[in-house]
Amino acid sequence: MTLRSEGKPGRVLVTGHKGFTGRYVVAALRAAGHDVLGLGEQPDDLDSPSINLLDRAGVARAIDAGRPDAVIHLAAIAFVAHGDAEEMYRTNVVGTRNLLEALAALPTAPRAVLLASSANVYGNSEIELLVESVEPSPANDYAVSKLAMEYMARLWSERLPVILARPFNYTGVGQAENFLLPKIVSHFQRGERVIELGNIDVARDFQDVRFVAEAYVRLLSADAAGQTVNLCSGTSVSLMQVIGMMQEIAGYEIEVRVNPAFVRGNEVARLTGDNRRLRSLIGSLDIIPLRTTLEWMFTHPLPAR
Repeated sequence: MTLRSEGKPGRVLVTGHKGFTGRYVVAALRAAGHDVLGLGEQPDDLDSPSINLLDRAGVARAIDAGRPDAVIHLAAIAFVAHGDAEEMYRTNVVGTRNLLEALAALPTAPRAVLLASSANVYGNSEIELLVESVEPSPANDYAVSKLAMEYMARLWSERLPVILARPFNYTGVGQAENFLLPKIVSHFQRGERVIELGNIDVARDFQDVRFVAEAYVRLLSADAAGQTVNLCSGTSVSLMQVIGMMQEIAGYEIEVRVNPAFVRGNEVARLTGDNRRLRSLIGSLDIIPLRTTLEWMFTHPLPAR
């Protein structure tokens, strides 16, 4: 198998293109002048139904039809508290393997295959600033599934130019309310005076989905094959700091109550990433302050269901 020539990729396959992150990645790719493909029987038709990654034959047909120059693989079960562990492992590991197998079968391999993993693989580390060389210590099934995906993907490293991206927590307009920050923002949008949360003594390296999408696109043109790369701001914000920002944005205070039903026993306490490798690969980083992201979300409520 040969690799596609270096240079700006033209036809980029995005799996999970209809999801929260996928919509922003598609927009960033198009803004950069790329053609975007979906994973379907007619990959050029992004409105056509997506193919289940567990449909090995269907994935192979779609990849052969699309013949992408580069790939951004987002399709996964990404909710940590997803109730079906078996589905999570099958989708995140076996589904990704089906994709890699199909890509490796092409007569000419894509010049970049970016796989979205997660900073959750680091778990509860005593290291204050997490670099990519920190030994993973996953603390929940979601993180284990992502780490297993990473190890599986390395089996294809001699046949495909795989990039493993580890985004830290990110959010933005359109993210579902079962994720923490959209839940908080939606309470303030509705003017509610009380919010029930689980673990409030947590801190995260929160980012804006637009920053993550731009980083994914720029990594496709970087010399990043074989690399594992953190996508992060380098600064963590506590949950109560988030509440404080939202109180200032909305102009009123909210009562925070801890609901034991929402408390996760295997919650990761703090995640703060080191972004020096990302910076070395793609250059300067346009990191969007969390308050700016929260203001954007607050002023763009989701349509009522």
